[in-house]
Amino acid sequence: MSVQDETTVTDGIILSDAAASKVRTLLEQEGRDDLALRVAVQPGGCSGLRYQLFFDERALDGDVVKEFDGVKVVTDRMSAPYLGGASIDFVDTIEKQGFTIDNPNATGSCACGDSFS
Repeated sequence: MSVQDETTVTDGIILSDAAASKVRTLLEQEGRDDLALRVAVQPGGCSGLRYQLFFDERALDGDVVKEFDGVKVVTDRMSAPYLGGASIDFVDTIEKQGFTIDNPNATGSCACGDSFS
């Protein structure tokens, strides 16, 4: 999926090319090809909900699965409504390194940047 294609996706999670590349690199370091990037929303954090990103080998009933340039992204059915249209990117600058999530469903967030409402 190219950057131009990202603007046409309105449902589900959008994974940027930079994020997909970083996930692929991390999976290669793990030495496993059976893992997917699971993105979930859990209660907690300053604003009430927080994101969780982790590698998972499980397939849960009702999972929403999308693939971006060979990287599988999985969201459980409870988290999916909170993440529709959310875009995940990876930044690597002097000031910050890591995954960022731009979520149009978030009505508020806190200073830590890890939670939303």
